[in-house]
Amino acid sequence: MSDTATTGMHAVGATRVGRVRYFMLALVCIAVLVNYLDRAIIGIAAPSIRSEMHIDAALMGFVFSAFSWSYFIAQVPMGAMLDRFGNRIIYFLALTFWSLFTLVQGFASSVGVFIGLRIGLGCSEAPCFPANSNIVGMWFPRKERARAIGIYTAAEYVGLGFLTPILFWMLKSFGWSSLFIVTGVVGLIVAALWIAKYRDPQESQAVSREELQHISAGGGLTGKGVSGSKFKWADMAELLRHRQVWGLLIGQFSVYSTFIFFLTWFPTYLATARHMGWIKVGFFASLPYIAGFFGILFAGWLSDMLLHRGVKLGTARKLPVIMGLLGASTIIACNYVQSNAMVIAILSFAFFCQAMSSSGWSVLSEISPVGKLGLLGGLFSAAANLSGIVIPIVIGFIVQDTGSFVGALGFVGAVAFIGAISWIFGIGELKPITLKHHA
Repeated sequence: MSDTATTGMHAVGATRVGRVRYFMLALVCIAVLVNYLDRAIIGIAAPSIRSEMHIDAALMGFVFSAFSWSYFIAQVPMGAMLDRFGNRIIYFLALTFWSLFTLVQGFASSVGVFIGLRIGLGCSEAPCFPANSNIVGMWFPRKERARAIGIYTAAEYVGLGFLTPILFWMLKSFGWSSLFIVTGVVGLIVAALWIAKYRDPQESQAVSREELQHISAGGGLTGKGVSGSKFKWADMAELLRHRQVWGLLIGQFSVYSTFIFFLTWFPTYLATARHMGWIKVGFFASLPYIAGFFGILFAGWLSDMLLHRGVKLGTARKLPVIMGLLGASTIIACNYVQSNAMVIAILSFAFFCQAMSSSGWSVLSEISPVGKLGLLGGLFSAAANLSGIVIPIVIGFIVQDTGSFVGALGFVGAVAFIGAISWIFGIGELKPITLKHHA
């Protein structure tokens, strides 16, 4: 058979399989974009809020971290709720409430009110990433999963990278309140779109039998989305007895630490330590996020390409994360250069690498016990957001005590390096964990 005929048959086969899974992935991407805009605009608004409310660096660190207090605490309960009630309804409720909390922040008049609303935002956003992991595990076969995760993770950087200059323009033209009000309203619109359009595979009337077979044959979880699995402390305790779970948790804390710096203190760093004006800050602040957008896509492509070429599953999934964490540790180099252009180049490279390391979510569906992907995803996300509690406060105190960001950048780089060590030596072979009392 000729190459042309073979190519034609592959094209027909792809068409017959269907593409409903990509539509569901697009919904996830839109939700993730709004999710990260809602949590990140505090970093853009921070200098104005600090000036208006007379907040010092140490106290601002607590304001930054307030989101992660409740986000961290809510991870495991929300993961268990996902296992019990499913993705569609929990995601809809999360979108609705986090958008309302964002909108109301635009009317906050004191530090206490701001912290309270940030806590509400964190609790509301908690189910997002465990649900994303569930959805990709259901809708995508294993060979497509890393790229799917890369695509929705890249959505984090779309709003932050490509919309940051617009957000700074809004800040300058209409004040910091406008950022929260506009993104809150957009989130409510997305919540309505989600409840109208999202379905799990077996509940979807649009998906073809061929596409379901394609997903199932590749290891997708095409069974009923609501497992009815009840949360048990014994399950969580047993998960935490596995070394590979601890390797993942320490690694994810490190992965998210670099991201938290960019999400919170980065615009302040450019404005105060590098003395850039607002327009410059808006332009330069977008560049690392754009680099991150390409970094996560590269990681997903690299992981699936390695798997396609016969590289072992563990190597294919872990290598991009390890490379990313080692690369992210180069953020320390900013302390040793004077040129602002060189600083932005270093930060963009570090954030490209940080985004690569975010592909670690693809590992969860490989090691999760049956029916416990939500719980494991909750633990994984909790580890990430423990860094959201710790990192802003530590940076705030370092800046307050030293009057510079030198120690802060050194701290963030060291944490990224520790994460690479955890992934290299802590995770081991990727195979499903068996819970003994379920065996």
